[in-house]
Amino acid sequence: MPLRVLTWNLMHGRATAPTGGELFEHFAAAIGGWEWDLALLQEVPPWWPAALGERLRAGHRQVLTSRNALLPLRRAIAVRWPDLIKSNGGGANAILVRGAGGIVEHRMRRLCWWPERRWVHAVRLRDGMWVGNLHAAADAAQGTRAAEALADWASGAPVVLGGDFNVRELVLPGFARNGGNGVDQVFVGGGLVAAGSAEALERGRLSDHAPVLVSVIKKCSI
Repeated sequence: MPLRVLTWNLMHGRATAPTGGELFEHFAAAIGGWEWDLALLQEVPPWWPAALGERLRAGHRQVLTSRNALLPLRRAIAVRWPDLIKSNGGGANAILVRGAGGIVEHRMRRLCWWPERRWVHAVRLRDGMWVGNLHAAADAAQGTRAAEALADWASGAPVVLGGDFNVRELVLPGFARNGGNGVDQVFVGGGLVAAGSAEALERGRLSDHAPVLVSVIKKCSI
């Protein structure tokens, strides 16, 4: 069976036009309405991953990124005036896992400190597959370092690495590009291959990035 992987930069939970309030319900409804097994989310308000996991009945792990000092104050402002505080509401990247795969391990590696903290984080599923997520700067070297971290953790096991790479033309040693839309891409390794074309999903005015859905399958299963 193909594994469906969703990657989406949530733009800190905002829309492309001011809405005057928090959009958690809208984002949760959109994400919950699509068919996926793994969701790789970037620029997520830090208080959302646990709520999304509960709402969508999915396992979740997250890593805080930048602008998270005095987070209770930032959250209070972001919930009331998200279009005013924008990215200063704090940020996180999150991985959601549906189904029986289950998360058995979570790792993270810092890609840079300055001008913003950038991280790659990954989970190991019960079947041994590793799934990584990142929001990189416009620096191909960060994508390469993320791929190296995933390859090290996976040790030859099937691996998926996706997210917002902020680079359109990207080659990652040991990985094949599975699909994407602009800077939002998914790469695979360890015997995984693409199962069909990438699909940019309709999300209305939510975020300035289109959600991207790709399917992967083990090579021997084709």
